[in-house]
Amino acid sequence: MTHRNDAATVHAWTALEGPAELAEEVSYEGAGEVLPARLPVRELARASVGVCSLAAAELLARRNAVPVPAVRVREAAVATAFVSERHLLINGRTPVSFAPLSGFWRAADGWVRTHANYPHHRSRLLNALGIGDTGEDRALAESLAGELAARPARWIQDTVYEAGGLAVAVAPPGGTVHPLVETRPTGESRPRALTPARLPAAGVRVLDLTRVIAGPVATRTLALLGADVLRVDSPRLPESADAHADTGMGKRSTLLNLSAIDDRRTFADLLSSADVVVLGYRPGALEALGLDTLLARRPGLIIAQLCAWGWSGPWAGRRGFDSLVQAASGIAVIEAGADGRPGVLPAQALDHGTGYLLAAAVLRALSDRQLTGGGRWLRFSLAGTASWLLHDLRSAPVEGDGYDSRPWLTKAASPYGPLRHALPPVHYEGAPRTWNAPPTLWGTDLPIWTSRTGE
Repeated sequence: MTHRNDAATVHAWTALEGPAELAEEVSYEGAGEVLPARLPVRELARASVGVCSLAAAELLARRNAVPVPAVRVREAAVATAFVSERHLLINGRTPVSFAPLSGFWRAADGWVRTHANYPHHRSRLLNALGIGDTGEDRALAESLAGELAARPARWIQDTVYEAGGLAVAVAPPGGTVHPLVETRPTGESRPRALTPARLPAAGVRVLDLTRVIAGPVATRTLALLGADVLRVDSPRLPESADAHADTGMGKRSTLLNLSAIDDRRTFADLLSSADVVVLGYRPGALEALGLDTLLARRPGLIIAQLCAWGWSGPWAGRRGFDSLVQAASGIAVIEAGADGRPGVLPAQALDHGTGYLLAAAVLRALSDRQLTGGGRWLRFSLAGTASWLLHDLRSAPVEGDGYDSRPWLTKAASPYGPLRHALPPVHYEGAPRTWNAPPTLWGTDLPIWTSRTGE
């Protein structure tokens, strides 16, 4: 069973400044009660994938001067992709998504949520509470639980933050409302028409400066659609091999130390011919990288920025992850269990949803650049997607006979060993079924472009 005229899709497409008449062209195929939750997570998931699929179809039509291909999104594919990290198998092994010290903990006056997946975040969390980062995980977890239970949640939140760690107090709904997307033009120049191609983003050069799910999902999607995506990381911040195996599909990965003169020169050369820059750094990083100066020279550049807590307010500069935003925004309280323990969404839906929305915005900006030549400055946040879920979306009728993830999983060889991974959910008539290449080993590719721009 399929249906059209989805309110969530229209809302997101309008926020992305898409042509109103196209929103009605997206249809959905139900799969039963996928991604079940008190909040309308299914509606968020399918709408974010729906507008991404539509933006891809629009760009393909514009660069080939043909009608917009039909867009039909399958909820089973969406549900599978939104938990892609859980379906991933590497050499038959299931990766661990959350470390033992990441989770909900009782505080003296409520609950806190910690994030300690990376070693430096783990050490900072423990050090902030006077716990040495030595010993077995079980013993450390017991020590952490005891220290947290003796302190107020807000004290924990502020003290851990000051130490460079990650912990937030679980809060009820009703905080700051953030926009789904913020956008403005970056300048005017002559139209920069992409040549006809089989894939919407073929020949588009994307510099990927993101980590941890939302940004990598966006650039993974652009790679699916033909973009030449190069991820750049600092050698001082190692990435999880498991995370990269999931979100590195179709992309290349290189390491550059921007404190070194030669690497900074290489980075500037990459920037000088990029079409799109996707940034996952906190507010203020744009200026440090010199992108504001670059905009004056290259008004057709598209910059897509992503942060956790929104682009204004006292938390704008803080680090954050999906799980922490769920806790601080009220989502964890709404999804709490009968015993009062805070709950979670059935997927890291803020991450995945924001990733597809960001990719959609980039594709839309490329479509507009075909006509105007101007670039766009796009801003997204996990807090903005949380606000969309909490305040703007409504539950829709469940359709379809039931959900089976197996048709939406595939196997591929990779440098990490045999992978089982989720197929991409983005779909329009003629869309690629999967990526053209597996993830390369993190940080092992040359810092060069492999495509001719606009090909």
